[in-house]
Amino acid sequence: MPPPSQPAASQGRSSPLAQCFVGGPSEQGQGDVDGAALSGGDFDGGGHAGGQRSPGDLDGWVLLGRSYVATGRYGAAAEALSRAATLAPDDADLAASWGEALVHAAGLAAPNSARRAIDMAAEIGAPVLVLIAGGLAEGSRDLAAAHSMVEDGVAAVLPHARAAGVRLALEPLHPMYAADRACVNSLGHALDVCDRLGDSMLGVAVDVYHVWWDPDLERQVARAGASRLFGFHVCDWLVPTRDLLLDRGMMGDGVVDVPRIRRWMDAAGYAGPIEVEIFSAENWWRRDPAEVVAIAKRRFADCV
Repeated sequence: MPPPSQPAASQGRSSPLAQCFVGGPSEQGQGDVDGAALSGGDFDGGGHAGGQRSPGDLDGWVLLGRSYVATGRYGAAAEALSRAATLAPDDADLAASWGEALVHAAGLAAPNSARRAIDMAAEIGAPVLVLIAGGLAEGSRDLAAAHSMVEDGVAAVLPHARAAGVRLALEPLHPMYAADRACVNSLGHALDVCDRLGDSMLGVAVDVYHVWWDPDLERQVARAGASRLFGFHVCDWLVPTRDLLLDRGMMGDGVVDVPRIRRWMDAAGYAGPIEVEIFSAENWWRRDPAEVVAIAKRRFADCV
């Protein structure tokens, strides 16, 4: 499915993705479906700051739900997306987004619960479940222990993923997220985990926002090869960046050489979908969705 932030442009056959957390705790893994409430927040149901939500505004409920996902408010996201789903009951991508929000709202971070996420991915036909490592345990400074916890967690769920026919893609996040979101922060580290576990159902997802800075990136993409490249996400890094989570740029607006990374991915044999994934609370999320999709399509053609 498209990522929970913006519409996705893709190369080749579009395939749904799901996502969950493994290993240590993450601030995005919190939520409570039963206690969810749609209070004002940053967006209303029409996709704008402030104002009133319209019960029949499908695009507004979708935008609201996805903004809650991006900020870790999964209970509220699940409620917003459930309202959207009632307005578009045949929309498979929307159903997948709602399912993802429910997964996170239920706190599916530990291996036992991650098995439920795999089952949900299989149920909605998602061939890949993206894994976010999670950060340090509360009160801990032991990064090595967090790394071990992640590897143990992935190993614990691999047999279940294999049985369900769902591949697992470990996605490294930018080092700024090491403490609270993901302690796997380079493609090389993610591939080391893959090497040690040695399972063909385990690979990596490459998000240019998180890995563009890495001087070893070209070599690591080649090292991964087609057999381990399970996902590719594009956007841009703005200078200055006003928010480390919610200020991603549209391709061509920042400093990332996206075409160069695309060439590395192509040379390595990646032939899957390329997803436009933009968290942008103060810019793109405030625009008309049709305008965002049109610009994303043009930029994808010109800048990816």
